[in-house]
Amino acid sequence: MTDTRVAVIGGGVIGLSIAYHLAEAGVETTLLERGALGSGASRATADVVRSYFAGNPVSSALAVRSLDAYRAFPVRPGADLPLRQVGYLVLFSTPEQVAAFEADLPAQRRAGVDVGLIDVEEARERNPLLGDLPLVAAAWSPQAYVSDTAAIVTAYAEAARRSGATLITDRPVSRIDSSAGRVFTEDGGELTAEAVICAAGAWSPALVRGAGVDLPMTEPIEQELLVTDPLPPGTPEIPCTLHAASGLLSRTRGDRLLVGMGYPGPDREAWRREVAERFAETYPGLSELALHPAVTGLRDASPDRRAFIGHLPGPPAFLYATGFSGHGLCNAPAAGELVRDLYLDQDPGIDVTAFAVGRQRTG
Repeated sequence: MTDTRVAVIGGGVIGLSIAYHLAEAGVETTLLERGALGSGASRATADVVRSYFAGNPVSSALAVRSLDAYRAFPVRPGADLPLRQVGYLVLFSTPEQVAAFEADLPAQRRAGVDVGLIDVEEARERNPLLGDLPLVAAAWSPQAYVSDTAAIVTAYAEAARRSGATLITDRPVSRIDSSAGRVFTEDGGELTAEAVICAAGAWSPALVRGAGVDLPMTEPIEQELLVTDPLPPGTPEIPCTLHAASGLLSRTRGDRLLVGMGYPGPDREAWRREVAERFAETYPGLSELALHPAVTGLRDASPDRRAFIGHLPGPPAFLYATGFSGHGLCNAPAAGELVRDLYLDQDPGIDVTAFAVGRQRTG
């Protein structure tokens, strides 16, 4: 392998955003991906881009900034990224959930999130498939869009290449020597760089230890999303809907519903049965529909569900952007901008210390 100015490890939507923003700024950039582009966490998303993350206004601020960037992204002349507005509905079952929402609301508004409290009647109007759940209120944010993660991955990859970045796939990285700016691959190859950026998702913790950074990330979590049988004819489309008490998340996907609920854990069949039970309670009119596996993939996770983004100045420099905890698609454009600005010592326009590794974030 030849030397490069910046080596980016990880070819998911985060790594590709970083590579694009660096290359666009004139920085010679080489990206290494262990498999195909977008084959990690980026392949196991619900294809929803939203701005509201309850209790996490820092991630919400990144998402608001990212949503603006997605709308303006230069795919190619006359083409835009697919973004179909559906809205985000969060169902509350207890007064305590409402109180937590109201306490969080000022910070969400400061972050630029369009979200508010609505009554149960309006919630049922927005999602007419809901059964007779014991609800007290709901949160509604119109800033939620169904997209296509594969299309976003492809768009960022094409834009990065057009800007001069080199993208290398099927090249797993085995370790990093950040003191020398060296990246070693499992096939015995080596790449030297003025800066190394780790955006390897679930594979990040072991790699960043070579740079003297101890990321307090949990073990990689396998995400699974399910899909229903085809819906009855005439079934209305629903917004992206989260039942806060159970964690059941659902949205319309073509002629079916895409469904998720936390993580499967070691007993996948028991988890699927639990999802089916919660689904039948939430949507009794659809209780006869079977649920089938749709997508699976490993996710990285931080203790506070906020990304780790930071910079150890060099030379050689070391930067990291990982631990997005399922928020990567919603945060990717802004994350790429932040890493670019950190590397170039530019003002990122946001307090990046909130994303750095520190004792206050060990959970």
